[in-house]
Amino acid sequence: MLKIKKLRRVIPNKKIKVLPLSVVLIFIFTKMINVSYLSSYSQETKNKKISHTIAVSAISIAVTVQNKRGRYINDLTKEDFIIYEKDEKKDITYFNHDFKAPLSLTVLLDVSGSMELQDKLRESKESLKYLVTSLLDLDDEFSLLIFADGEVEVAMNFSNNKNYFLEVLEKTEAYGQTALNDAVAVTPEFANKGNNEKRAILLITDGIENDSQYSHYQAVEIARRVDIPIYTIGYKIPLSDQYLRKYKHSPSLTSSGIVYSLERFSKSTGGKAFFINQAEELKTALGEIKKELGHQYILGYTSYRSPEKEYREIKVVTSKKKYKVRTREGYYSGEKKSP
Repeated sequence: MLKIKKLRRVIPNKKIKVLPLSVVLIFIFTKMINVSYLSSYSQETKNKKISHTIAVSAISIAVTVQNKRGRYINDLTKEDFIIYEKDEKKDITYFNHDFKAPLSLTVLLDVSGSMELQDKLRESKESLKYLVTSLLDLDDEFSLLIFADGEVEVAMNFSNNKNYFLEVLEKTEAYGQTALNDAVAVTPEFANKGNNEKRAILLITDGIENDSQYSHYQAVEIARRVDIPIYTIGYKIPLSDQYLRKYKHSPSLTSSGIVYSLERFSKSTGGKAFFINQAEELKTALGEIKKELGHQYILGYTSYRSPEKEYREIKVVTSKKKYKVRTREGYYSGEKKSP
């Protein structure tokens, strides 16, 4: 909130006796001071109002472009893109498309008790070893967050030390219940601290939610305040509602409800969701995610900042309408409050 400091006028000492001519001169001088003061105060107040009115935010969005066959399009220029915010066209002030740009990747791994079943955690850990040792480049940095029992733990902060990542990953064990919504809600702010322009969150989970304080809707609202795409891998999601009964926390805990939730996390932030049942498919999905991140365009524009919390929809199109464009759905302008 903008606080305006009140200015205090200085009143001359009335006890001082002066000659009539001096009184006139002081009166004239005081009037001049008052006019100057009022003009200065008016101008300062005006400037403050203007600075409050024209306060702007720099908005950054990661954009993926594919043709109808799914092939990534990499020859577009700044002039080929059009950005709309709340149906209003925005001038693009920043453009970057660099295949070799390093990545800051936040791995968000579900280590709850349900992940121990069917070797889900063990196989997820094996796929992450493959990601770090074979897919990520030397300049890429990565971090590891694990969640269970309502807690999200920073197992490893951002680093490019692959050996340390593997050591930490090896010690990770399954325990407790799953607070998936809470984990998704708090992770983007952490992921935004990555040192590289390209940032992403990789969420690996079986989708079972039974211990969150946040609802799915609240988690989505919080996650899309930050420009970090969430790539979700739903691994061996239980298909039997009878099996899911022992994990029941809300009516939405069904196999279809899990799919919807994970897709919503990704779609709303500009990422992509994968649903996998075989261990060998994990590596394929990770390879696809890494490939897509390398082909991303980074676009930027400025927008007036709202004094109140306001959700603004974003739409990005290209001059070639046959291409499919994917980016985040929008962002919040103004004061950040909990939904």
